[in-house]
Amino acid sequence: MEYVGGEPPAGCLFCRLREQAPDEDRAGLVLAREPGSLTVMNRFPYNSGHLMVAPAAHVASLEDLDDEASADLLRGVRQALKALRTTLSPEGFNVGANLGRVAGAGIPDHIHVHIVPRWSGDTNFMPVLAETKVVNEHLERTWEKLSSAFSASG
Repeated sequence: MEYVGGEPPAGCLFCRLREQAPDEDRAGLVLAREPGSLTVMNRFPYNSGHLMVAPAAHVASLEDLDDEASADLLRGVRQALKALRTTLSPEGFNVGANLGRVAGAGIPDHIHVHIVPRWSGDTNFMPVLAETKVVNEHLERTWEKLSSAFSASG
């Protein structure tokens, strides 16, 4: 209900998270702050461990990033994949970006890459019959695990 019934905060999520104090990272589900990127857990995940990596630059599309910013973004994606693989042991990943609202971008003005860990059997009858997606671990517990992995790789 927080997602569908709440009034969205003003401004860009990724820019707000970059501007907040690091001691608020847990509340914001921020896992990594690099000079060129930010990695955050998706508050409304498709699966446990669903992460988003955004460049520091507030731009809408990949072609708007210069070479350095592109490399920073990809470094963030690689770091996230390593932390997820080490911590949650997924069997695979969905990695991608939704460019534009019509393509599914919930935050169309700030490019970000979604990383969704996948396991055999992680889809079941619940979404079909009950229109409900089950996430098997509380966000804060997953944040604790991943935060440790990001700190160790830092």
